[in-house]
Amino acid sequence: MILIFFPIIASIVFALIGKRFNQWIGFALAAIPLYFAMDLFHHSGGTSSFTSTTLADYPWLSQNFRFTLGYDGITGILLLLANGLLPLIVLSGVRDDDNRVRNTALALFMQGTLNGVFMAKDGLMFYIFWELALLPIYFITLSMKHGNAFKITLRFFLYTFIGSLAMLASLMYIVIFKTTNFSFAYSDIAAANYSLTESIWLGGGFLLAFAVKIPIVPFHSWQADTYTHSPTVGSMLLSGIMLKMGLYGLMRWYLPVFPESLEYYKPLLLALSILGVIYGAVIALRQQDMKRLIAFSSLSHVGLIAAGIFTLSLDGLQGAVLQMVVHGINVVGLFLAVEIIESHTGSRNIIDLGGLAKTNRWFTVAFVIIALGATAVPMTNGFPGEFLLLKSLFETKPSMALISGTTIILCAAYMLRMLQFSIFGEGESVLKQLNFGQWLSLAVIVALVLFLGIFPQSILDTMQGPVNSLIEMIKAKGVMS
Repeated sequence: MILIFFPIIASIVFALIGKRFNQWIGFALAAIPLYFAMDLFHHSGGTSSFTSTTLADYPWLSQNFRFTLGYDGITGILLLLANGLLPLIVLSGVRDDDNRVRNTALALFMQGTLNGVFMAKDGLMFYIFWELALLPIYFITLSMKHGNAFKITLRFFLYTFIGSLAMLASLMYIVIFKTTNFSFAYSDIAAANYSLTESIWLGGGFLLAFAVKIPIVPFHSWQADTYTHSPTVGSMLLSGIMLKMGLYGLMRWYLPVFPESLEYYKPLLLALSILGVIYGAVIALRQQDMKRLIAFSSLSHVGLIAAGIFTLSLDGLQGAVLQMVVHGINVVGLFLAVEIIESHTGSRNIIDLGGLAKTNRWFTVAFVIIALGATAVPMTNGFPGEFLLLKSLFETKPSMALISGTTIILCAAYMLRMLQFSIFGEGESVLKQLNFGQWLSLAVIVALVLFLGIFPQSILDTMQGPVNSLIEMIKAKGVMS
């Protein structure tokens, strides 16, 4: 429970007296939950079933409304990702301006709600934390310095809120008509018997909420503007962690609960996911704003993760979880690099930049390594997960793997183009000395890019049990042979 309530309490304290603190205090407050996340990750290594492990179980409004938390290997990995990235985001993604205290407090609040989303073992608690996680991002994006700030934020809010209402409607139907004693318990929801029609409609409500958060084409139109114009802390939180809520939701709340609807939705979802892979990569090729390029690159990469999930194979599901972690690390690193460039040069347009390698070679090395990780170069963190995802697609339908595989070429093209013009071009842009916090964040991200590229089994071993358990839950409903 400390993973949820400590960051929320810390956010309130920082909001009240944060003007007396510097960013290192915010960093320390965000880093404390990491210790408990690491401990839980260690214990989750031998845990294969989410339904059989409980961290907390207390009555809330009544005996049927319970505060129930659980974990398994997948939960442990995502908690490690969220609580490992949050200190780096607070330290390096929050600018030292008038919004510093507010954005740090909001990031801490979001840390607690994200932990709640990943550990919730009760449908109502999952929905509450899901909605609470939306609030800090709303206020962070509202502070963007753009003429259409309110319009961009409102579009993001409406997309996510409508998706959440669809999920709530499905959840209420399940609790009223499909469970005994009005139960929100995950085990009761997952064990209920659904007709094909019920599974299609109820699963569709959950799918809509998850598809918007990921996002899957065509529910993506909020993404590019929000990622591009949000303060860097908002871009990092949205792309690095928040979109993992949707991918996690697919694996935890859709696949094991509504597998009967897969025959109806799977072809469409695979097609839309692969469309997102190609669409995001092609649009990224045309971008000059580096944040916008990274936004469309993220759309392409999460499309591949979603496609891997819908293969329902061990390789696809393992590759998806690994790639969730990898994508979070890489996209936060890319946004950090762009934030550093913009704060030093006043621009993030690749046409206006160039020659940065001449003034700061160590930053150049870090930026290149992170970009190579995003490109899935062998021996970097992007390669193992992408290999497993493409392998699972090839085993499902070779044509899908061939189409999706073009993302490797396209990603190399737009990443190398970004590096060429911004770092190695003929311009005279000057990159001053970075502060210690920026160096620390870059060093940690570069180390993770290289470590997970060489030792991906450190994550794959932990998730094998829970992924097999997920597959068995789907098979138990007679969907898979």
